Amino acid sequence: MSTRLAIDIGGTFTDVVLQHETERSTTKVLTTHDDPTNGALAGVSTVLDESNVKPDTIELVVHGTTLATNALIQRRGARTAFLTTAGHRDVIEMAFENRFDQYDLNIDRAEPLVSRALRVPIVERMNAAGEVLTPLDVASVDEALDVLERAEVESVAIGFLHSYANSKHEEEVAALLSKRFKDVALTLSSAVCPEIREYERFSTACANAYVLPIMGRYLLRLETRLFGLGFTCPMLMMTSGGGLTTFKTAARFPIRLVESGPAGGAILARHIAAALDLGEVMSFDMGGTTAKICLIDNARPQFSRAFEVDRRYRFKKGSGLPVRIPVIEMVEIGAGGGSIASVDNLNRVRVGPESAGSEPGPACYGKGGHRATVTDADVVMGKMDAERFGSGHISLDVDAAAVAIKKSVGESLDFDIHQAAFAVSEVVDENMAAAARAHASEWGKALTRRTLIAFGGAAPLHAARLASKVGIDRVLVPPAASVGSAIGFLLAPVSYEVVRSRYMRLSGFDEQLIETVMGEMREEATAVVTAAAQGQSIVEIAKAYMRYIGQGYEIAVEFDPNDTKQQLFEAFERSYEGLYGRVIPGLDVEVLSWTLTLTTGEEQAAPIDEPFPRSLTDGDYPTRQMMDDGKMAITKRVLRDELPKHQRFEGPMLIIEDHTTTVVPSRFAVHVNAREDLVIEKVAE
Repeated sequence: MSTRLAIDIGGTFTDVVLQHETERSTTKVLTTHDDPTNGALAGVSTVLDESNVKPDTIELVVHGTTLATNALIQRRGARTAFLTTAGHRDVIEMAFENRFDQYDLNIDRAEPLVSRALRVPIVERMNAAGEVLTPLDVASVDEALDVLERAEVESVAIGFLHSYANSKHEEEVAALLSKRFKDVALTLSSAVCPEIREYERFSTACANAYVLPIMGRYLLRLETRLFGLGFTCPMLMMTSGGGLTTFKTAARFPIRLVESGPAGGAILARHIAAALDLGEVMSFDMGGTTAKICLIDNARPQFSRAFEVDRRYRFKKGSGLPVRIPVIEMVEIGAGGGSIASVDNLNRVRVGPESAGSEPGPACYGKGGHRATVTDADVVMGKMDAERFGSGHISLDVDAAAVAIKKSVGESLDFDIHQAAFAVSEVVDENMAAAARAHASEWGKALTRRTLIAFGGAAPLHAARLASKVGIDRVLVPPAASVGSAIGFLLAPVSYEVVRSRYMRLSGFDEQLIETVMGEMREEATAVVTAAAQGQSIVEIAKAYMRYIGQGYEIAVEFDPNDTKQQLFEAFERSYEGLYGRVIPGLDVEVLSWTLTLTTGEEQAAPIDEPFPRSLTDGDYPTRQMMDDGKMAITKRVLRDELPKHQRFEGPMLIIEDHTTTVVPSRFAVHVNAREDLVIEKVAE
């Protein structure tokens, strides 16, 4: 497709990218939280006008949004009820019955999305084989519906024990509920997450139900308004797993959208890694509200089927709400340009996770914000260009930034204005470095050999300093980095994953079971993918989630559905040894769940033979004052499109473009490669 449009709505900015043949037009506008479609359409109008492209010539619209994520974190979803098997209404509150931090006496868990009063028991019971132990009691259903009517609920999740094996009771209750309530949204756990382990399944169902009404209305409104502008093309949504799906599927399963924006960034980083043959990469996406870090090896990001929303403790696994969805594995923290800085009772500088967002935004935006933010600190340190910021659409108020930094940090610590700004910047950089170290440690990976790929409006400002902190020597900033996630949307394949829990031991290998479960999943996935693929060829990726008998967790094993028992066993041992360095002889192996992904091929990057510029050169560029390594220094200032390719320039240097600034500190050098990426490397001392 030669003309495509991508829209990425974040917590602070909305990014729009128009790819018209070989030309690209981009813009950033402030997100309009009262109605996010307003900001999106303003951005769309801007890029269409700049490119002189008519809406009816656009061939595809791809969209990603943080709306579902923000609704979960800020608890702004629908009034939701949960119907579940009698005796198990407290499963979503008891969780795993453990403490994610056993030494913290004041541990704070994320509250369930559904209050106990609206977790209503239904008399019924299935066993693990899907056989009825207790028939569905219709009288208990009627009583539950009376409760829902009095509570005026907007959305209902239905989750029964072992419904992944037999969904009949959930479907019967859904039919009774639909007959009585015409406008109540419905989520069945057997549809949104047909997997073993009731806590994660119930939590996922409740989360989907919680955001379903708001996302359904939003997607309908956006689609209607785009059609009203003259768009006639297909419209697809980016999912958390890095694939595209239809608006219809997204409206049914909005929980799959919780990491849709960051997933686009990971796809972009994967594409760059493939083009430049970079074996180990760390993608770094820093926007106005959050920072996201993803590890990518051999041009493949890590994937997972589990994700936690709203972690209450920094980086602590178990402190958030678990959802079972296909997701690109990454760590996300409240560290963005709008993250608010303050001084606590122990005279420590704290940054985030609270954000000024787009309303009122950082003090330097001149929209009424008065609390110091990371962006205000960057302005005070001389890292940002007031003339080019936001293509000139947002005038930076340097004086307001200085006042905010002084009042929020400087006066409390008796720091001058530049010391206070540097303290804010150092704290947020160290927060991100700690998140990167924790994420790498959790997955048994190293950071030091990686290339850091930076994108998002704030990432190029902080990338080199973050790289220094985690021991990375090379940073890469792609063209139009500030809208990197939206560009990633245009590189993503159409993709959809289906899961089924069907237990099998390899000692009792059952070809018929595999054939049956693959057929069920293929039918469901095909219905979704063919609607979005528009005739593109489709490939299948099958995985079995396997473990040795007696273990508590499974590993994902890619396999061919036609594999023999021995071939499946060998595939498991290869995967197990790759993760743990050894296998366990003499133990039987079991499969708990199966997944099937149907996907179109990703757009492949052509490999680039990159000449390496070895000599440092000097350019005759204007200078300005910027804080470098804790002190003010004379710094070269250059427009990005004026930098010649394959010539190295030593920092400190500011490289200016419309929507971001790349900071090259002292002891680093920068050059432009054949792809027109900025490559920033540590200079040997």
